[in-house]
Amino acid sequence: MAASFLLTLREGLEAALIVGLLLGALKKFNQGGRQSSIWLGTGAAALASVLGGYLLNLLGASFSGRGEQIFEGTTMLLAAGILTWVILWMGKHSRKLNEKLHSDTEMAVGKKGGWALFSLAFLAVIREGIELVVFLTAAGVGAQGTAVVAGAVLGLGTVVLISILLFKSLIRLNLGRFFQVTSVILVLFAAGLVAYGVHEFNEAGLIPPLIEHLWDINYILDEGSPLGMLLKSLLGYNGNPSLSEVLGYVLYLSGLSLGLLFRNGRKEHSGGI
Repeated sequence: MAASFLLTLREGLEAALIVGLLLGALKKFNQGGRQSSIWLGTGAAALASVLGGYLLNLLGASFSGRGEQIFEGTTMLLAAGILTWVILWMGKHSRKLNEKLHSDTEMAVGKKGGWALFSLAFLAVIREGIELVVFLTAAGVGAQGTAVVAGAVLGLGTVVLISILLFKSLIRLNLGRFFQVTSVILVLFAAGLVAYGVHEFNEAGLIPPLIEHLWDINYILDEGSPLGMLLKSLLGYNGNPSLSEVLGYVLYLSGLSLGLLFRNGRKEHSGGI
């Protein structure tokens, strides 16, 4: 539930901010009467995302045994890859996002009809929706479906509340800090997805475990306990992981962390010239 709440809150808030920027740009161009195209595009993207999530879960339910393990492992690694792209893309383009949406809206306003505005909103929001669908599918592996749905609904409700308060200027949220903190959590979540994906491929016989159980601390913190399930959903905790799982977790986490540090170091160096 915690993982689905966090993922929905993060992706939902990104989508809400994009819609807010598009509506703000329309207002600036004195085109407030064409807001319906933005809302229709947003609604269509939301429906398409829900349909995509249903079809993806339907596909997963059609597998069993080794096929199910391969499907779940592939979904985990795909979600980790998308999360990595999201973290890197947001870190590079977040500051220019407002300018890009502003220019795209200006171009769309210059075209006749509302189709351009509809398409702009649809394409901007569908990216967040599809990402969320894949993330929730990965978060739902090994978890109760009702808990995942409850976390997602709670996350969406929180997004709506925050968005209303933000747009009415009733609160001031440090969005930069919010995305920084959630990015750190998402890096750990993605590392857990990699480890869990490797675990599923261990079970399917596609990746050797090297050492089946590198350690076993379930007697200290059972992965089936409430705390263990929370850590499993957020950080990929496993009380008795294989060596290849641990290697996947460590290599991913260290590789991405070093990449982010190197990129930030280059930014600071170039900024000082």
